[in-house]
Amino acid sequence: MSAPLSPLDAPRPAPPAFPPAADALISPGLVRLGAAPATREEAIRQAGQMLVASGAIDPGYIDSMLRREAVANTHLGHGISIPHGMVEDRGLVRRNALAILQVPGGVTWNPGQTARLVVAIAAQSDAHISVLRRLTRLMQDEARLEALFTTADAGTVIAALLDEAPETPAGAPAADLSSAFEWTLDYPNGLHARPASLWVEAARRAGARLQVRAGDRVADPRNLVSLLQLGVRAGERLVVSAEGPDAGAALEQMKATLTALTRQEVADAARAAERAVRPVAGWQPVTRLAEVVGIAASPGLAIGPVHLLRAAEIVVPDEPCPLAEGGDRLHAALTATREHLAKLADDTGRRLGAAEAGIFRAQAEILADTDLVTRTCQLMVDGHGPAFAWHEATEGMARGLEALGNPLLAARAADLRDVGQRVLARLAPNLAFGTLKDLPDEPCILIARDLSPSDTASLDMARIAGLVTAQGGPTSHTAILARTLGLPAAVAASDAALEIADGTRAVLDGATGRLYLDPAEEDVASARAAIASVAARRAREAEERALPATTTDGVRVEVGANVNNAEQVTVALAQGAEGVGLMRTEFLFLERDTSPDEDEQFAAYRAMLEALGERPLIVRTLDIGGDKQVAHLSLPREENPFLGVRGSRLLLRRPELMEPQLRALYRAAKAGGNLSIMFPMITSLEEVQALRAVAERIRAEIAAPPVPLGIMVEVPSAAIMADVLAAEVDFFSIGTNDLTQYALAIDRQHPDLAAEADSLHPAVLRLIRRTVEGAAAHGRWVGVCGGIAGDPFGAALLSGLGVSELSMTPRDIPAVKARLRAASMADLRALASRALAARTAADVRALDGAR
Repeated sequence: MSAPLSPLDAPRPAPPAFPPAADALISPGLVRLGAAPATREEAIRQAGQMLVASGAIDPGYIDSMLRREAVANTHLGHGISIPHGMVEDRGLVRRNALAILQVPGGVTWNPGQTARLVVAIAAQSDAHISVLRRLTRLMQDEARLEALFTTADAGTVIAALLDEAPETPAGAPAADLSSAFEWTLDYPNGLHARPASLWVEAARRAGARLQVRAGDRVADPRNLVSLLQLGVRAGERLVVSAEGPDAGAALEQMKATLTALTRQEVADAARAAERAVRPVAGWQPVTRLAEVVGIAASPGLAIGPVHLLRAAEIVVPDEPCPLAEGGDRLHAALTATREHLAKLADDTGRRLGAAEAGIFRAQAEILADTDLVTRTCQLMVDGHGPAFAWHEATEGMARGLEALGNPLLAARAADLRDVGQRVLARLAPNLAFGTLKDLPDEPCILIARDLSPSDTASLDMARIAGLVTAQGGPTSHTAILARTLGLPAAVAASDAALEIADGTRAVLDGATGRLYLDPAEEDVASARAAIASVAARRAREAEERALPATTTDGVRVEVGANVNNAEQVTVALAQGAEGVGLMRTEFLFLERDTSPDEDEQFAAYRAMLEALGERPLIVRTLDIGGDKQVAHLSLPREENPFLGVRGSRLLLRRPELMEPQLRALYRAAKAGGNLSIMFPMITSLEEVQALRAVAERIRAEIAAPPVPLGIMVEVPSAAIMADVLAAEVDFFSIGTNDLTQYALAIDRQHPDLAAEADSLHPAVLRLIRRTVEGAAAHGRWVGVCGGIAGDPFGAALLSGLGVSELSMTPRDIPAVKARLRAASMADLRALASRALAARTAADVRALDGAR
């Protein structure tokens, strides 16, 4: 039986005869198939020799092409490189031509970049632009591009580069791929950004080409924007199809992902409904006032002057540059923005919660959307500058989302513009954007046409009393963040809000969505009385959360906070934190091009100690690897980074990272304060002994006082060997998120399995108990700084297991303390015993309902 036809070998309509201009640009003599150059230089020389032989260039132009590689990256992506010469050497080009070198086995172009199709360009004019445009379109058809890398027919390569595929006729029925399944979307909020981003991850892992169809609309599930543009609502029928050798397995994986998300989406919708602002009578002014009516987004009263955020009209100048240079700039801007969003997501998760952090993780997925990046590349290939091209591409897609008529997806256009503006600010830093820096000294009511999620998350709460937007909706990410922050807010107040004069006195009632203008003194007094009543209630709560977490039979559990920097300490202490149980130092290394030096780190640690006074500060040394990467450290790519060089493994291999950090920490300790140091990702006694030796040597060199040295218990080996490790350390801190991941062999970020990574699994609880028992054998204490420490029921179980210190996100502290103060330690120990005897995580969680 003959082999199946590849996508390029299958019968195709005969291409039209090449016009003279195209025939001169590329011909069979300028295509070499099956090449195997050992290096990039050899590949360029082979392609250049074809151009020389065709009379397109002088031999000296090959050297010009090699010089170009020294100053610019000509790798276009997706296995394609486009070497070309220096602008000043254009005189060595005799005519326009392209030479194609097919390298089936690939040749390394730059570290991490492999070229399988080398398109060498000789250009006196822009005749080659149409071919480059075709290349960028080919990048969207991976099956066809893959076949180009191995085809034995030079004419096929020429046709792919010169023969534009006809557009699908308007109204033509959408066709499914060879294998398919039907599924009805049962997500209450339809297909929005967060579940769609998980579809994208699953599709990219699949080994087959995939397509999602809703009616006559189709999308590539590897592209987030493409999925969102389907505008799929709850109850709509979808067809997910695939083709290729692994089509069956790919469809099974996609179906598992789609259906596994249903439970989470239904639960999220239910929680959102519980938190939604219900119609209430609201505050009533004493006198008759002019008002602007919007939609309630976040309850609460605010009094203050109006401050209008005037969003500058963004006019992006078109500043063309060489294509390779533009590609480099775009790549750098995307990478830097992706790193910043990762930091913002993590910080938001710690301060506000996982759901809110998911907003920024979904935004980061937008940056990986190949449709968006390809459209930008197409515009650059057409001769536009990278900033202009990026702005046009993002605006075009945002307008497309707004035009779907789906309010939820129209709100996602704000996310697209938000992340787009972040990239644009890096591509064109001199552009004028609206700023939140010029706020009045008195807390104001901020009015804006719309506010991006990232701007909302970073609002200075000391200067903002309330928020009103002319656009948006109560389900927008901005509204969600406002509710989480406790910021009174109204949305969809129309352009009438934008016509209010700056400085106008106003009262905002976020519970009704009404903004009252020019209140009389008696109105202000009434509003202040209502605010004072709420403040008195919160003051009572604050007084309670400042009390220690002492059980009814007199056992005290220390409660600390997880923070990243000194600025977060004030919030943590206000929530009742008794110290910092975890300072994550990796955030000193993110969002920058170089590592912080010893002095910069010393200043950060001193600021933390000074903010805490005599309260304890536990600093975790650099924990990089796994799900946290730092581009400037140039760490090698690992197939499974969670099982690779991360945490202390990295520190022991990179003393230039570890030793400056330890010197800075011991210098900070020498200046005073209650400092402890702990090392992450410990798996063996040898690691502990090596780390202690380095720490002691540096401490002696600085003549610093001894400080407690502890380790993170994050892997089963550390928990099982706790009695051995306890002889070498002063304390343990259990990271329950990682311990769960490693104990259950579940990647906690896996979209299909993350819901099963339950830290209340009896196996995890038994490892915690084993750790406590091992520590007790040497008189050491055990803390927990993982996720379940901030859950009131989880905190009760941990305390019953013998954990004596809990550290968590600051906002979780009041509820945890209240739960512990309401129980006796005897009851908590009994609860822990029942949990250890349980057979499943569900059985453990059922114990909470038995209270």
